[in-house]
Amino acid sequence: MQSLAEGVVDMRINKVEELVGITKKNIRFYEEKGLLAPNRNAENGYREYSDEDVMMLRKIKLLRQLSVPIEEILKLKAGYLTLEDCMRRHTIFLDREEKNLKQKKSICTLLEESGEQFTSIDTEKYLLQMEEMEREGVKFMNVEHVDRKRKAPIMAAIVMILLMAAIIGLMIWASGTDPIPLPVLIIFVTIPLIIIVGILMALKERIKQIEGGEEDAASKY
Repeated sequence: MQSLAEGVVDMRINKVEELVGITKKNIRFYEEKGLLAPNRNAENGYREYSDEDVMMLRKIKLLRQLSVPIEEILKLKAGYLTLEDCMRRHTIFLDREEKNLKQKKSICTLLEESGEQFTSIDTEKYLLQMEEMEREGVKFMNVEHVDRKRKAPIMAAIVMILLMAAIIGLMIWASGTDPIPLPVLIIFVTIPLIIIVGILMALKERIKQIEGGEEDAASKY
């Protein structure tokens, strides 16, 4: 990691990205969350980062790599939570996660050593055992929750696509009853088509994020 040059102020985001090793996308994400508030150049509107901003980003990077939630870092920054209390609470959380992982691993080991094949696996036996473990506090992936998160953006995309398709149909129908100049018609039809393509691309990326289990893009460096 590069050291911060003494006295350096008003850095552009590219320089900050180089110094801290966090992408521009993640830096802006932290700004949106209220962890950073860089100055704006009055002449060109560019963000200008100070030494303090860089130090804050390094603190964020340290804590995020330890899986400390954004909400906890916000409390630390505001002084509502001490570092000692934050680490104590996070250690308890990690202990629980470690227990969860051990329990999940035990099920994987049972499946590995069972000699069963995918086509004949005794799902009821293992699901019952996992339900018992859940009653004891073990947390497994909530498949229904993941499915709901996937359905919401899909439904929103379908509604927008249908709306754009309706606009296209309306333009074509209007042209049939009251002819519209071809260049104008092409423009009116092309714009909704571009929007539909954009919606599909955004939906694809959103589903990737959900299926990858990563809700917070800023946890990736």
